[in-house]
Amino acid sequence: MKNTLKLLSLLFVVLFTAASCSKDDDPADNLVFTGNYTGNVSYTDGNDASKSVEMGSGSVRVYKVGDNYAFDFKSDNGSIPSLTGIKMERGDNNTIFFSSESLGTITISESSLTIAYADLEKKQTWTASGER
Repeated sequence: MKNTLKLLSLLFVVLFTAASCSKDDDPADNLVFTGNYTGNVSYTDGNDASKSVEMGSGSVRVYKVGDNYAFDFKSDNGSIPSLTGIKMERGDNNTIFFSSESLGTITISESSLTIAYADLEKKQTWTASGER
């Protein structure tokens, strides 16, 4: 009986430990998503078409400042301004923006990044699709 109780206790501890470890990380939880993602990027400036950058090879550097994320774009086709001040709530690795100022989505994981974001007031649009 003692051996059975010990075995059941050990099994319970192992199951509890395995259940408490999460495989799904979240940008709001830690800095695992910061870094460089390489793929395709583009930018559209509705106020000045000469500043727009066609979809092409590039990268996005993701970093976190306080509670906000920032995305620095580098493109082989031209200069793209950074996208800053993006707040991703706990539990959101896929954030959808829908307000009077912005519209779009940012999906981020440890291995991939997808951005389709429009600042409606400034008439600017950023897109990116990349992997680490």
